[in-house]
Amino acid sequence: MSTAPANGATLPADSRPLRQLTLGDATAEQFHASFGEELRQVLDVTQWGVGPDLGREFARIEREIRDAVARETDYQKQLRDVVFPRLQERPVAPKDAGVHQATPAELERLQRGLLFTGGVECCDGTMEVHDTLPLTVYQVGVSLVSYRGDQGTWSQRLFRRDLRQHCADPVAEVLELLERRARREGQQRHSPEDPLGELVRKTLLDYAERAVLLRRSQAIWRLGHGNPITYELLTGAGLLELMVAGTQLLRELIQGHRKFVYVASEPRDRVLLTIGQALRPLEFAIVETLADSLHRWFSQERFKVGVRTTLDWDGAALTPADWIPRFIDEVASQVVVGLYRASAYATAQLFYAHADHALVAGRLVLADGMLQEHRGFPLLLDLADHVCRSMFRGTLHGLSESAYAAAGVPWRYFSERSTRSR
Repeated sequence: MSTAPANGATLPADSRPLRQLTLGDATAEQFHASFGEELRQVLDVTQWGVGPDLGREFARIEREIRDAVARETDYQKQLRDVVFPRLQERPVAPKDAGVHQATPAELERLQRGLLFTGGVECCDGTMEVHDTLPLTVYQVGVSLVSYRGDQGTWSQRLFRRDLRQHCADPVAEVLELLERRARREGQQRHSPEDPLGELVRKTLLDYAERAVLLRRSQAIWRLGHGNPITYELLTGAGLLELMVAGTQLLRELIQGHRKFVYVASEPRDRVLLTIGQALRPLEFAIVETLADSLHRWFSQERFKVGVRTTLDWDGAALTPADWIPRFIDEVASQVVVGLYRASAYATAQLFYAHADHALVAGRLVLADGMLQEHRGFPLLLDLADHVCRSMFRGTLHGLSESAYAAAGVPWRYFSERSTRSR
């Protein structure tokens, strides 16, 4: 007996092997090839172990890890022999593409002459949200530090008074919301209920971190966290004014200052990570430009409909729809993507720098990353994060709790999760 799913595909009868069933873009056969287990057996919870058998599981995990490490070691030799030479031979290879070896003497000079003298300043930020029905508060906190000390902290609080601004007639608004949901059912299931929600908050935080790093820092080199050109800044979270402000700020940092380096915490590009893992200690590689990766995952469909204004790009009139592609071609193309390995014990780290200063940037993050042999992550970035968390995290929640208690409703607007430990 066959069943017909909502998408019109027909599932085979139960008697057919499950490994032949197509499930979306993947198959159960691909599941078996990847995990070495039949999907049907994995879904049969009656065959699962009862409780944690730590002895058996440790032996299995140890065996799997040893096998994976051995396989990757073989792959790394092939990568070094075949892939590494081609990094600089590609027609689209950026300036100074390829693998570079730093020496301990070079890194010591950078530590003594630049890092420890305050020649590098680092910025990190945090966003706290206090979200209740009558009032939502966003708190953006940013810290700027160097090895010579704390260079300053800045904060901004935004108050969304939804009831005061939008709920003159709460009953009418609830009825309208129910009608909108009914009309949208089956048409735009993933449309955001709150256009000024999480995406805008992330964009404001990204903007604040880069604005403080650019306009408050006096150091020669600026060190940041993540990708310098985030998706949120590039699109402005759908707000034209925010997109223009964010990209203009990035132009000033990338085309103007140029001596910057950003290090990512959780890169997901497996191709880049595979290249990075093949690096030896104190090596770094320059692989591509940021424009290459942006072109791969970014499809410009924003600001094409219903936006008739024109924008000024150095005296040239651009439509909003042409602004982001122009930015990617002219600005993001100046940013190179690289990887480095600070020690034999640390994983490879992904970094971004201006093409004209990437050779110094790679050595700079190596000099800072080697201070944490087990992590390889720049210690100055960890310091900025620690200062930011110490100054800002938890303060908004405490202030809000006290204020609601003073208003006579200490628990009314707090979620179950926020009160669970009390």
